[in-house]
Amino acid sequence: GSFKERGARNAILTLRREKGKALKGVIAASAGNHALALAYHGNELGVPVTVVMPTVAPLAKVDKCRKFGARVIIEGRHIGEAMAFAKTLASNDGLSYVNGYDDPAILAGAGTVGIEIVHDVPDLDFVVVPVGGAGLIAGISCAVKTLKPDVKIIGVEPEFCASYTAAVAAGKPVAAHFTPTLADGLAVPIVGPTAFAVARHYVDECVLTSEKEISLAVLRLLENEKIVVEGGGAAGLAALLPGGALDRPDLKGKNIVVPLCGGNIDTTVLGRVLDRGLAADRRLVSFYATVSDRPGGIAGLTRLLSEEGASIKDIYHERAWLHENVDQVKVKCVVELQGIEHG
Repeated sequence: GSFKERGARNAILTLRREKGKALKGVIAASAGNHALALAYHGNELGVPVTVVMPTVAPLAKVDKCRKFGARVIIEGRHIGEAMAFAKTLASNDGLSYVNGYDDPAILAGAGTVGIEIVHDVPDLDFVVVPVGGAGLIAGISCAVKTLKPDVKIIGVEPEFCASYTAAVAAGKPVAAHFTPTLADGLAVPIVGPTAFAVARHYVDECVLTSEKEISLAVLRLLENEKIVVEGGGAAGLAALLPGGALDRPDLKGKNIVVPLCGGNIDTTVLGRVLDRGLAADRRLVSFYATVSDRPGGIAGLTRLLSEEGASIKDIYHERAWLHENVDQVKVKCVVELQGIEHG
């Protein structure tokens, strides 16, 4: 999202003012969006940029960073390990480290989003913000609550990396359990201390969203709004969908703003996410059927599926693992349906 660009440019300009010709370059650890913003504006401002990206970083983001002229280093299983490596490199090479979610200049860039939200939606009731390192929600919540104190700020983070929730429970940033998630941009195992200090003062609550809900949100945005949004960017909407953590009475009929913060997603990953969304929507269904192993057995099954309006996406039959009857075969089918009622 544009807030990453604002923060990155602000951070580089601030460092250039402070250090002048002594600024050798900037370095950051990022799963993608902060790295992209830093690479783009560093190139434009003539400041060398190095980005350390974890192995889970989407290839599309890695490739774009290189095209923007950044030195890209792949290191670490997640952003925490990438950050540790980047800080060591910064110390050894004399580079200035720019934290993508905890640097004050970065938080200020995120805060401009909050100002625009209040300006564009004066009768605002809720702002639902995806949470990774907590930089975005810190900036937005500070700006929105300063201008409109009655507005409620709700954070949403993936169940597979609930670092802000862990920090709230502990009263300080702590390492949270991390599992690779569709919301790769939010996969920050420890929230930033500066961001957390700001966010805990302004954020009203934080809820979790599942991988299923995230994939469904990406699908809904693509189908209904014609917008390609990455998993992390769609997390806010995911919690608001039917059955989500924010599908509750106190939000019904209210004016809710949800930043869609990020659209950098690999084409191959997008395909898998959409398939998961279709499965969650019961429009893609997998099942096993046992049919006769004689000529016409599978033909009868496909004819039945055709009559029911199911479109076969994949079909595979197994003989070796069916022990009940030598004259039968087990068939695995993946079919496209029209929804739950059709199924």
